[in-house]
Amino acid sequence: MRGLSKKFGALAVAAPAAAAGWLALYPPELLKVGDGYAAKIVCSNVFLAGRDPQEVLAVDVQAPGHPLLKFVSISVDHHEQRVTARIFGFAAPGRAVHRPGLGCMNTGNGVAEAFANPAAGGNAGSKAAVGDPEAGDPEAEWPEGGRAEIDPTIQTFLEDPELAGPGMRAIAVIRDGRLVAERYGPGIDRDTPLLGWSMTKSVTAALVGMRIAEGRMDLEQDRLLAEWDRDERAAIKLSDLLGMQSGLAFNEDYGDVTDVTRMLFLESDMAGFAASKPLAAAAGTKFSYSSGTSNILSRLWMRSFDDPAAALAYPRLALFEPLGMTSAVMEADQSGTFVGSSYMYATAQDWARIAQFLLDDGRWKGRALLPEGYVDFMRKPSAASGGDYGSGQVWLTANGIRAGTGGFPADSFWMLGHDGQAIMLVPSLRLAVVRLGLTPWRDGYNVQALNAKVIDALD
Repeated sequence: MRGLSKKFGALAVAAPAAAAGWLALYPPELLKVGDGYAAKIVCSNVFLAGRDPQEVLAVDVQAPGHPLLKFVSISVDHHEQRVTARIFGFAAPGRAVHRPGLGCMNTGNGVAEAFANPAAGGNAGSKAAVGDPEAGDPEAEWPEGGRAEIDPTIQTFLEDPELAGPGMRAIAVIRDGRLVAERYGPGIDRDTPLLGWSMTKSVTAALVGMRIAEGRMDLEQDRLLAEWDRDERAAIKLSDLLGMQSGLAFNEDYGDVTDVTRMLFLESDMAGFAASKPLAAAAGTKFSYSSGTSNILSRLWMRSFDDPAAALAYPRLALFEPLGMTSAVMEADQSGTFVGSSYMYATAQDWARIAQFLLDDGRWKGRALLPEGYVDFMRKPSAASGGDYGSGQVWLTANGIRAGTGGFPADSFWMLGHDGQAIMLVPSLRLAVVRLGLTPWRDGYNVQALNAKVIDALD
């Protein structure tokens, strides 16, 4: 029995060592996704938002995420602007690096960016390209500056904890072109850039619209990618991609290692990964919400430029700076393509500027940046969505309420993102409500209660 005990004791020591060695050499993809996610979120929040890395890990990554994320630790190299995440302290290292003007990107092998960075210096602190002397001035009235004209009634709704919701980080209400209410959560202020997640999709649609206005893209264009020319994917039109009815297979489930999590946290070329998917249905016949589709759109509008450097600089020079969005950063992946599905950071006031731009049909201070009627096109129901989704990367329903029902005007539409990001836009009321936070769906928060209160107050 004494010898048997020794054998079991040796096994008890050897088994964990063997498991650790296996995890180090052959980590499961779920662990790779988790570490890639942790590295990316921490990197962006540290180097774009100036937040404490351990707080971001604990609050943004571990608290609302998969239980395994509680075993992730991070290290931050402030000099090289890199973040490394390792589960159990050693396994499946995920890495992310910050590039000024282009945000953070995952780099699984630790390699730095392999493309030119013309956007350096293009985030916080830049001034509007149109030379507006008030751009970014906190004492000037919004949108030229940061000063609100507070409506006491609407501000009361924002101060209500139930209406603001758990995890609220920022709320801003726009009415008749003015900021009439705003509120910020603990540790967040009007200068904190916040991730919009899938609200970025609507900004991608706006960039496509701008290239259409410039004569470089067309909604009816097909044969969009050379790799699609050899099969039925050649029939996919630009409008099919914008309306989430391309027919391409793509699994958008975030609960495991799926197409979307693999794309966002493991793939160096996200658009290429999404474009490689086969057809699951004929183009234009089936609605399928897909972050991969939005990244294909990013690739397409960027390829409408002859010069890749000009494409990388385009969001900042052509959209953000004219609107006075001094905080906005759209992040690119390792291939140099903007992650147009998910990765745009901006302050609540700058997200509100995007909302005002869309309320004004793509015009800013009298200057048309989008084709006339393009925003109406964006919120026109896509043919295959059954009325739930627009033709240009916006939602026509939110929390089960469709535009035109429940007291919401028929022209209402929404920009929606993961973990409680939402912008309601109502052109007929010249109203937008921006709500940003860290509010997982399981919390049961319904942003429509806040939106309904604001609409009622206008009546």
